[in-house]
Amino acid sequence: MTLTSSILTGSVKSRALAAGFDHVAIGPASPPDHGPALERWLAAGYAGTMSYLERRLGERLDPDSVLPGARSVVCVALNYFPGEPVPDPSWTPVARYAWGRDYHDVMTPRLQALGQYLLEAVGARSRAYVDTGPVLERDLAARAGLGWTGKNTMLLHPDLGSWFLIGVLLTTAELAFDEPLPDRCGSCRACLDACPTGAFVAPYVLDARRCISYLTIEHRGDIPPALQDALGPWQFGCDVCQEVCPWNRKVPVSRETAFRPSAPYPGAERIAAMSDEELRARFQGTALLRPRPAGLRRNAAAFRHNSARLPPA
Repeated sequence: MTLTSSILTGSVKSRALAAGFDHVAIGPASPPDHGPALERWLAAGYAGTMSYLERRLGERLDPDSVLPGARSVVCVALNYFPGEPVPDPSWTPVARYAWGRDYHDVMTPRLQALGQYLLEAVGARSRAYVDTGPVLERDLAARAGLGWTGKNTMLLHPDLGSWFLIGVLLTTAELAFDEPLPDRCGSCRACLDACPTGAFVAPYVLDARRCISYLTIEHRGDIPPALQDALGPWQFGCDVCQEVCPWNRKVPVSRETAFRPSAPYPGAERIAAMSDEELRARFQGTALLRPRPAGLRRNAAAFRHNSARLPPA
């Protein structure tokens, strides 16, 4: 590693932190370590209807096919933890990452600005991704030292737990690499045992077809009755496996104001009655439109159905 590369690496990290990211780590842009595991996971059918994961599998397994000449991956973490008790209890049926602005819109411009800096500084080409392209962000970020992959398949960092979002910048710039972090989950099974739908086939293996986040966001159509009964209060995503994780006990509150809700959550009764146009207007600029208006109403109806079955308090 040359002195120039070392100085450039320090500058990139400083700029990433100045842009508001909470942590930054850099790793090689070589094929991800768990590519074969992904292929086995897809072959087992655990991706459910997320066929897009397989369509560009070759690119996911080789960053050079996404950005020819890629040498380095700048991986960033952005904390979204709102604190406890939650500032607005109306949002508790929604996974915390979706309470404010769409994280793609928050993170992508900042990563692109880093890429522009590398272009101007050394002529490097870069591509930014926030779970929007054919790259295995979590795997690349783990190898870079942004965290380790927990038994619930989420990335864990000693300071941020799992309450953070991942972004990556593939670049042709030659940068200094960080060291991976060791797996610190030990014998803990809290996340595996707490899953309401039993979605973990084994430690580190998630069957997305049973995951509440998949069922309420990615899945199209009706939710299987047996799984609908286990949704509990969740209407968009699920945070259960994070809520019980010991590494999340002392996470700092996010500094990112964009992730704070701008208004109370309408609730299932209101959402079930809203038109497509009303839902699009209410949740414009947020992640809640991912399941489309039909999915939001489906989730609200499932919540109302389950609530009606509960005995009076």
